Amino acid sequence: MTKARFACVLAAAAFAANCGSGYSSPSSPTPAGGGGGSTSGNIVTITIKGVNGKQSFDPNPASVPAGQMVVFKNIDTVTHHVMLDDRSVDAGNIAPGASSSPLALGGMNASYHCATHPSMVGSLNSAATPDPPPCTGYCG
Repeated sequence: MTKARFACVLAAAAFAANCGSGYSSPSSPTPAGGGGGSTSGNIVTITIKGVNGKQSFDPNPASVPAGQMVVFKNIDTVTHHVMLDDRSVDAGNIAPGASSSPLALGGMNASYHCATHPSMVGSLNSAATPDPPPCTGYCG
């Protein structure tokens, strides 16, 4: 075997060994430009932060281009139930630390809320985020 060929084989072996080192790129979403939420592939993540009116969701409003899906991720300590205000899409109950299934909301101009905590409000794209309704009982 020539020296040049041996060097190539040695370099290829070193490269292959490094490829199998177990390192993988981070799987957490990377932020989208323009405050549109976090994205991973064709999914935009909207974080549920807690019961805090228009600041309950991050980002709010969220930019969700056509063709993208939305996932609601609950970082609060209680379960939330997110749905569009017109009730056409219901994400269901989202436990603390969990995320909703991907929802086909890309390109929609819509407002949404937490069915359990109606003071939690948000919107997608150019829809205005409505003011939370007045408290008429338990509002926590």
